[in-house]
Amino acid sequence: MTSPGGAEAAANPPGPSRPSGPSPLRRPVFRALWAATIVSNVGTWMNDVAAAWVMTSLTPDPMMVALVQAATTAPMFLLALPAGALADIVDRRRYLLAVQAAAMAAAAALAAAAYLGALTPAVLLLFVFSLGVTAALTAPAWQATTPELVPREELGAAVALNSAAVNVSRSIGPALGGAVLAAAGAVPAFALNALSFVGVLGVLSWWRRPPREGPLPAERFVGALGAGLRYVRGSPPLRAVLVRAGGFFLFASATMALLPVLARVELGQGPGGYGTLLALLGLGALGGAGFLPRLRGCLPADTLVAAASLVFAACTLALGLAGSFPAACGAALVAGAAWIAVLSSLNVAAQRAVPHWVRARALSVYLAVFFGSMAAGSALWGAVASRFGTPEALAAAAAGLAGGVLATRGFRLAEEEPDLSPSGHWGEPAVAGEPGWERGPVLVTTEYRVAPERAAEFARAMAELRRMRRREGALSWSLVQDAADPSRFVELFLVDSWLGHLRQHERVTVADRAVQERAAAFHLGGEPPAVSHFLAVSLPRGAEGAEPKGALR
Repeated sequence: MTSPGGAEAAANPPGPSRPSGPSPLRRPVFRALWAATIVSNVGTWMNDVAAAWVMTSLTPDPMMVALVQAATTAPMFLLALPAGALADIVDRRRYLLAVQAAAMAAAAALAAAAYLGALTPAVLLLFVFSLGVTAALTAPAWQATTPELVPREELGAAVALNSAAVNVSRSIGPALGGAVLAAAGAVPAFALNALSFVGVLGVLSWWRRPPREGPLPAERFVGALGAGLRYVRGSPPLRAVLVRAGGFFLFASATMALLPVLARVELGQGPGGYGTLLALLGLGALGGAGFLPRLRGCLPADTLVAAASLVFAACTLALGLAGSFPAACGAALVAGAAWIAVLSSLNVAAQRAVPHWVRARALSVYLAVFFGSMAAGSALWGAVASRFGTPEALAAAAAGLAGGVLATRGFRLAEEEPDLSPSGHWGEPAVAGEPGWERGPVLVTTEYRVAPERAAEFARAMAELRRMRRREGALSWSLVQDAADPSRFVELFLVDSWLGHLRQHERVTVADRAVQERAAAFHLGGEPPAVSHFLAVSLPRGAEGAEPKGALR
């Protein structure tokens, strides 16, 4: 279970202009989902501890133990983008209810299999993978609803509270899971995870999310996938987050994947010791979350992420070299603080880089990179540990973390938050009659008059406009100059259908308006640049029964 988003901000009272850290908890639906998620995440951590420990009992191979982590995270890589598209085009409350009910059923089935003695390494991995699938289908919807639940000025506080909820549960769940394992075995731990979904299902049943209404129909699934990928491709701030995330989590996954082997084989601990190490990671993350607002006020996001990555690298190396359990505990505590500094900073940067209409899809790409890196890294470092040993694998991962900081330093996280609220400044397109929604493709042209000596400056401004058009639905874009009149420039972009172009009118943001105004500032004359819309015309077939060459459809 991941941290919840919540309901529409309109369902709650307006927030203060200068929100304090806990201010989102004054909003009823956010508070209820936040509390229910803590309970559910405690169950999830108990399940994860039990699954990893059971695998060490079924087989001593570090590769198989690391595959438990890989089976948990691989579904997020495989399914995050489809899940994000679904979360953007269907009723999220009903969607989340269905997925969480399926997760509860899978957790109950795992408990039953353990009770009947039917668990083998393959069967255990199958159940872990199934629970990973439900988490993958859930995560984008939770992520995308957080900005809907709270006002814009409370988003940072809400994300921090969600991170705190995860880390409170991480502090409680592993220790409780280890205690349950030591006292009663894996079956009660798996069963308690199944029961932990009750609260979430209850809150989702109570939540009445106002439906989103608009003049345009909901997007179709395939088209929604394409729109999400186009947006990610055309958003440099989001791409920077994705690169930084991949560079960190591919190597940081070694610590999470190899911790069970480190606890049992290298440190000679039982399930209680393993649970203690995980709990200390959570406590460190919880403490780090408390200091994060102060650190963000002193350090740029890039510096904070780089410094925390290097601290995590040092802790990973220390874990590999730890000759005693107390030394490993100290390294785990500091590693937790560094982990949350990186994770929370990247999450906030991703949330702020996308508008509401594509939020679940864009964030699903971030989650795919996050969990894909964790899954690939878990398998990689499990193989390295099987071949060379766990301490050696952790040392190599620490070196990779330090190298990743250097390799990704050119991808800078945005310091200023763009205003991605809808601007509504595009007027209704001038048409003779209303074209059918499916008619297309549509060619949109904008004519500018620009002083020839300013052509180079104008072209630079239009390059930014091109990125905006492409990420919001343009299939192609070009800027042409009249050979007979060097002051005349025409911007052209192609959209798949008239409905697709109307969606562009809905999606244009305040930040997009600023980009357009910078380009339009070069236009000469008192009137704004002239905009025209051209609809493709189907030509008649030729005498031979073949369409004339170049006919538009």
